[in-house]
Amino acid sequence: MTSVLEDPLLIRHFNGHRAAVTGVAFRPNGRGVATSSLDSFLLIWNLKPHSRAFRLVGHKEGVNCVQFSPDGHLVASASQDWTASVNFSHDGQFLVTASNDKSAKVWSVPSRRLLFTLTQHTHWVRCARFSPDGRLIASCSEDKTLKIWDVRNKVCIDSFLDYEGFVNFVDFNPNGTCVVSASSDHTVKLWDIRMNKLLQNYRVHRAGVNCASFHPSGNYLITASADGTLKIMDLLEGRLLHTLHGHEAPVLSVAFSKGRDKFASGGADTQVLVWKTNFDVFDYKEVLKRHKRRFRLDAPPHLLDIYPRSPHPHDEIAESLEINPNFSVTDMQTLDPPVVDVGSCFSFSSLSKATESSAGVSTHQDEVNGEDSPSLPALPSPTMPRKKSDDQNKSVVGTTEEWTSIPLALGDALEHIVEQLDVLTLTISILEQRLTLTEDKLKECLENQEKMSAHPSRPV
Repeated sequence: MTSVLEDPLLIRHFNGHRAAVTGVAFRPNGRGVATSSLDSFLLIWNLKPHSRAFRLVGHKEGVNCVQFSPDGHLVASASQDWTASVNFSHDGQFLVTASNDKSAKVWSVPSRRLLFTLTQHTHWVRCARFSPDGRLIASCSEDKTLKIWDVRNKVCIDSFLDYEGFVNFVDFNPNGTCVVSASSDHTVKLWDIRMNKLLQNYRVHRAGVNCASFHPSGNYLITASADGTLKIMDLLEGRLLHTLHGHEAPVLSVAFSKGRDKFASGGADTQVLVWKTNFDVFDYKEVLKRHKRRFRLDAPPHLLDIYPRSPHPHDEIAESLEINPNFSVTDMQTLDPPVVDVGSCFSFSSLSKATESSAGVSTHQDEVNGEDSPSLPALPSPTMPRKKSDDQNKSVVGTTEEWTSIPLALGDALEHIVEQLDVLTLTISILEQRLTLTEDKLKECLENQEKMSAHPSRPV
């Protein structure tokens, strides 16, 4: 039901970076956001009001990208000293990095060493991403190609070339059957990697597209562009839903949260904006009313009737909306949180050909720890000895484990169980409604049969 969708709402904005914000990433539990910037720092923000933010120090150049590990205990970053992007595999055991040396490299996180290098691009590689199951890697380059790699055999299995400009960003959809590419020629394209076919082509921006992010349901896509806007597309209906204004300069990064109800964006105006939406929320009262209006028995309801995850394709197509928070949304951010610098604790490195890549691990206390304490404890920030060369790739990995009374993994598991119980309760309620209708219909049939038995028709 398209009518139940609400317009995205700006709920927080953060100012802490001194240069353009190049990357945003939500913690898996949705309680925090990591951002990278050309000011060479990472910032970890807590979405809870009046919480501290932590600045991770270690890079010597601007930082291009930041990613949380699937368990939320590590954060990886890629710097402008030859590394363009970094991405964890689904199990957190591997990292893939894209580099200006025309290659993508796969690293082992536990052993902190290089495993293999993918080399078929003929120009700088802008982005590389693992598929949701970790079997494939998608990479894009300034050579105007998008390549799909088989991780096990370390070979390129598909290559797409259909661009006037070069591809800035690539990523898999949640089920791993399609990839999205964002290009400098103002286009956003959705490719089916099973049929090697272009499925959808959006030309909705007035400038190059820098980043894109799938909603966890896979039904929506949000894009960030140098024209200063965010665009949200409905992939089921193939249309533009919303145009969001909020940044005062090119938007460089955007990401949905795993919890489906938020997304964050970062731009060249040094701002980090956090938005709230309800793309995956459905009005279940309407479902119950629809079931109550049924007067005849039919087949069991479709999954979309019991637990719909998207609008039905036959719903009326509405016009796209433009949202400017400067005029229509009240600023709910009070004060920028205090920032605490956190240094790296140890580093590891591995050499490959003429390229060296190093990673460091840094620890910090989560904003939840010591919320009521009047002062912060001292945090170590030792320096990291490094030998810098012209062909050096760097990425930093930092631990972000929370010190709380309930372990992080247990808290996430409990939240997931509660969500599943809510869905189960709702499903049972709908089934009860169907059973009641069935019983009423059966009683009616029995009464009609008794009346027919009591008054048999006379032969003519």
